[in-house]
Amino acid sequence: MMKKNGKIPVNWRGTEKSLLPRSFGMKLYPLLIPTPHHTILFKIPKGADNILESYPENFHDIWDDKHVKMPCSVFEKENKNRWDIIVASLSKPIKKSEQLEDAIMSYNLKYKGKWRFHLLHSFFENVLTKEEETDEFFENLLPKIINLALELPTFITSPIPLLKQNNNHSISISQIQIACLLANAFLCTFPNRNGDYSEYKTYPQINFNGLFQMKVQKSNDKYLYEKLKCIINYFKKVTDPNFVCKRAVTYSRRYLPENELPTWSKLTNQLTNLHIASTGTIENDGDGMYQVDFADKSIGGKVIGMGSVQEEIRFLICPELIVSQLFSQKMLPTESIIITGAERFNDYSGYSKSFKWGGNYTDDTPIDDNSHRRYCTVVAIDALYFRNPKLQFDPKNLSRELNKAYAGFSWGNKSDCSDVSVATGNWGCGVFRGDCHLKSLLQMLSAAEAKRDVVYFTFGKTTTRDSINDMHSFLKNKNVTVGEIFRILIKYNEYMQSHSKPNLYEFIKSTVNNSVVQKPQNKQIPPAVIDGQLNVSKNASQSVREKPIQSTSILKRERNEETEKKKKKRKIDEHFQSAS
Repeated sequence: MMKKNGKIPVNWRGTEKSLLPRSFGMKLYPLLIPTPHHTILFKIPKGADNILESYPENFHDIWDDKHVKMPCSVFEKENKNRWDIIVASLSKPIKKSEQLEDAIMSYNLKYKGKWRFHLLHSFFENVLTKEEETDEFFENLLPKIINLALELPTFITSPIPLLKQNNNHSISISQIQIACLLANAFLCTFPNRNGDYSEYKTYPQINFNGLFQMKVQKSNDKYLYEKLKCIINYFKKVTDPNFVCKRAVTYSRRYLPENELPTWSKLTNQLTNLHIASTGTIENDGDGMYQVDFADKSIGGKVIGMGSVQEEIRFLICPELIVSQLFSQKMLPTESIIITGAERFNDYSGYSKSFKWGGNYTDDTPIDDNSHRRYCTVVAIDALYFRNPKLQFDPKNLSRELNKAYAGFSWGNKSDCSDVSVATGNWGCGVFRGDCHLKSLLQMLSAAEAKRDVVYFTFGKTTTRDSINDMHSFLKNKNVTVGEIFRILIKYNEYMQSHSKPNLYEFIKSTVNNSVVQKPQNKQIPPAVIDGQLNVSKNASQSVREKPIQSTSILKRERNEETEKKKKKRKIDEHFQSAS
């Protein structure tokens, strides 16, 4: 590391990371106890040699709209012999990618002539050019993947519930069960999951046909090969006889009804501690923390397709996360998906088109022996996409993002993990066109209400690191509450209507320094308008003025209040212009 003036440059600001709480040594949430809201697919307690044995002992088949429809089900309506065809097709010798495609198409006849596995074929033609590498896959690895997939009725004996919208539920699955499910996804065996008009249209893709059909038409498409390398390395690892498959992963859906959402304008909490760094990553340096997945509404995004940004990369290096796509319905505005205990299998470099598989990764994350899960908690929250970036400051959009982050950050607030820090970054920025200064502030507000410290990574952007840290320090030193910050953001949205590109942080500082933060008054500013939980016009002050006249005295008082409001607004403008 280069030194400046004889000193090693510090790449972080705020509170030292080692001082912030982590989950190590705590009982991970949720506890590994079967309840009506927690389905566990293996026996509790664990069996001999610490093996997590399937539960119940024999396959229990259900075919309805509340559970995953399995390829081995006897109730499969389109093709009652589907599992027999799968077993027969995959039991034949498969020596090249064309034969693998033929086998997959034999039980997906609806898509014959529509699917063509371009990426799979070109991978073996152009990437695994050495004959021994190709032979290794088809003669050694593929038979292991097939054997793993065909153990489905033995490994998955309990129906897997769908994690549906507006419900709270968790599913705990052993690593060998996860590997079995992913092997079936790789071989495209899951029924009713492929068409845009299927009953699972509000669920993510799970069969790998989407990835196999990608085309490498130019040099910057070669990252698609790297995605296949990640998946193949995962299967190499889990089918190795020496791999210890004694762990579990829990997939949870968190839903917050309206009556459990904070009233953001009235909160009195102040900001929690912040560690912000221009180097490091969430997955490497947020160990033992709640690691934020910048998710798509359909979890996993386009990992089984053309995507290779933050969420897709996380799923590629930790393929056990992909199983969430089997049963997780698209997220609604006050929902999050939390995955506890996933292991990392791959290293990587690059981002988006420059993504590259970096070889095998040995995960040394400590394990909670009480629940057989690694101390790794991934919190998936989806941000809004803004065609017009100005709309992100609208009150209803501010509240939506705050509620979404809070749905994830408040997970396990009454458990041992109640104070575990959140590791995050520029959530919803980039292609979603979010403003990183606003999004960082919104995450800090949600974390403050959840009573969690924040570790924030700016991925090389030092000016962003310093400006966010300065804003956090300013608000902390001034003892500004979450409610006051939210009301300033409402004022900023009003100010934007008549001013060209005002600086958000300068506006906040000017407002706080001049003590013109408006306190909430129920008659003057309806909470529904402040919190953005109802449809409001772009001019929030117009919505405030549109109130019925009840009497002459009330009208007079309201006029006086309106006059006072205008004076305060002029004061904000004067101070802000002088500060600029």
